[in-house]
Amino acid sequence: MAGPGDDASAALDELSRNFTYWEPGAGNGSLSGAWYSRNQIHLLGVLLAILGNFVISISLNIQKYSHLQLAQEEQPKPYFKSVLWWGSILLMALGETGNFAAYGVAPITVIAPLGCMSVTGSAIISVMFLKENLRASDLLGITLAFAGIYLLVNFAPNITQAISARTVQYYFVGWQFLLYMILEILIFCILLYFHKRKGMKHIVILLMLVALLASMTAISVKAVSGMITFSMTDKMQLTYPIFYIMFIIMIASCVFQVKFLNQATKLYTTTMVVPVNHIFFTTSAIIAGIIFYQEFLGAAFFTIFIYLFGCFLSFLGVFLMTRNREKEHLQQSYIDFGNIPGKQMLDKIQPDSNGLSYGTLPDGSDSTKSQSGEKKDA
Repeated sequence: MAGPGDDASAALDELSRNFTYWEPGAGNGSLSGAWYSRNQIHLLGVLLAILGNFVISISLNIQKYSHLQLAQEEQPKPYFKSVLWWGSILLMALGETGNFAAYGVAPITVIAPLGCMSVTGSAIISVMFLKENLRASDLLGITLAFAGIYLLVNFAPNITQAISARTVQYYFVGWQFLLYMILEILIFCILLYFHKRKGMKHIVILLMLVALLASMTAISVKAVSGMITFSMTDKMQLTYPIFYIMFIIMIASCVFQVKFLNQATKLYTTTMVVPVNHIFFTTSAIIAGIIFYQEFLGAAFFTIFIYLFGCFLSFLGVFLMTRNREKEHLQQSYIDFGNIPGKQMLDKIQPDSNGLSYGTLPDGSDSTKSQSGEKKDA
């Protein structure tokens, strides 16, 4: 009968066979033939992630277009009765499937930052098909995002790791992960206390809660996807309890992520939520990959530095693409009373949605009060 020591030694043997660490060489950090030969499986994951995120960006723009079409109808029907809307949902599912498969064949530190492709693709598609304005900051942001993606893919840790049930079990009980989990639970409880008990709704608190959950999502998604991939290419792994434990963690963390993210989007604009959430989510996922799957083990300092610089460029690109974007879509409706006989107005009145009166004058005074005041003076 095999004991705990035998299981641990078997897991270590499996790790030594399926885990290839970074090795110094001329091909590292350069898109050479040797680099391609060593990273074919990684490139498959990168391709799946890029295509998946691009399909997601198409889905989001189709959703937006369907809502615009419904708003123009005289008798708008519910959005869930729109064929376009359901088509966008199917595309969203297809894109997320591509991301899920990418985690099974490439490291988290490669796949997670590629989420900026959905923002980049959405910016390009919205200009081409929704006729939105192309700003200088959009062009700069897209350029920086692509430069960051190039550095991320080129200088990401060169680690090939087959994820089996024994591998996940070995990492799951490792002291690094247990210490990380204790620290994460402690921070999560503190943030949840301020959010629930103290009523603090700051965007950083809400998106930090999302990011802490995202680290567990990244770990569990890679575990589930990796074990499915291993089952298809080598040996069945779906009979191990750890697969279903990770599957439950994946579903639960995703559900609570959506809950806190929805609260953030209700309280803050999309231009604030998107870049901050992308930065927090990506950073949290990278830390999870480093601690749980040890994806930076053996990497050179220069490789790590260029990789982090690529992350910074992608973050900056997302910020520039989303900056002040929502302000351009606000409808500025003005009513000109200058041509009404018997009325003399110095300027236009802008509707005020926050007041009981229809509009406010440029100096901030209420229009109805001003007009009633004129009558009294008369």
